[in-house]
Amino acid sequence: MKEIVINIDKEENKTIMLVENGNLIERYIENNKIKRLEGNIYIGKIQNVLQGMQAAFVDIGEGKNTFIHIKDLLPKLDTKTNNPEEIVSKSNIKDIAKPGMKVLVQVKRDSTNKKGARVSTHINLPGRFSVYMPDANFITISQKIEDTKERERLIKIVEKNIPKNVGIILRTSSIGKSETEIVEDIKKLEKEWSKIKKASKNTEEDVPKLVYKNPGIVKRILTDLIDQDVGKIVVNDKKQYNEIENIVKESKQKVEIVLKEENLLDMYDLEKQLERIENRKVWLKCGGFITIDKTEALTAIDVNSGKYIGTKNLEQTVYIVNKEASIEIAKQLRLRDIGRNHYNRLYRYERKRTQRKNC
Repeated sequence: MKEIVINIDKEENKTIMLVENGNLIERYIENNKIKRLEGNIYIGKIQNVLQGMQAAFVDIGEGKNTFIHIKDLLPKLDTKTNNPEEIVSKSNIKDIAKPGMKVLVQVKRDSTNKKGARVSTHINLPGRFSVYMPDANFITISQKIEDTKERERLIKIVEKNIPKNVGIILRTSSIGKSETEIVEDIKKLEKEWSKIKKASKNTEEDVPKLVYKNPGIVKRILTDLIDQDVGKIVVNDKKQYNEIENIVKESKQKVEIVLKEENLLDMYDLEKQLERIENRKVWLKCGGFITIDKTEALTAIDVNSGKYIGTKNLEQTVYIVNKEASIEIAKQLRLRDIGRNHYNRLYRYERKRTQRKNC
């Protein structure tokens, strides 16, 4: 059985852990001192345009100006019938963006010490079963839904109920869900978008302005995980317990919610498991190890035989080390959340699917 363990410390920092049979398989952290902007939607103002980079800087009122590329200013198109790279290459940023122009943008990546946040005009509102994309006329379905009949059933449901000028991504959690459940999810997101549009239209001189604040990490993660056979949620904060009750009630899932006002990192030796995630070197059962080095551009993973010398020949030794390493690497990619954003997993999935198609 899978459990979600939510530990909140004295400084109100949150650690959300997905645990299966006592083993940590996913972990998310929210530092109370760090302001997260990912998923927020703003009415921003373009400050300056960089033709040589086909990009612009946008003031959203959060300190550093944010960065937007021309592909995030052009309309979102169906990659099955359009070639985004060709459209971008034929476009000029100066024909699209002008200094002082107001623009509705969503933060796609938070700022770092060196770089400002990355924003896009391609708005994505993630729901439980779908992702709502205003001004995008296409339907995308998760590749994890492999059954052809189920894919066709889900697409037909969306085609019958999708609003005009809206794109929908059907998430893996939509498998087996009824038309009523899927339509309710889309309608809920449609109402949210209506509120955002109303808030943005009421903006005149008050620019830049926040018009939509992304839900807290607990709600976002529960929305993503609650359909993954989760049977229990354990939390050590009364206020958070009450919020989780409302989220679970809204989801109509049968999940046990337990309040334990203690340090939950003692459960299942979670503290030791969390410490292992922070280590550069991860040992394998055979005696080999992998090293994980994260840079600004990429994460490099190296496999080493370490203490393992094998028993038969070099090929067998290498095979055993690589076999164990491949399993451990998959675990570490998930645990360390390498190459994935919390707020918008399926947006990135759609982009990767396009890249594979163009290869």
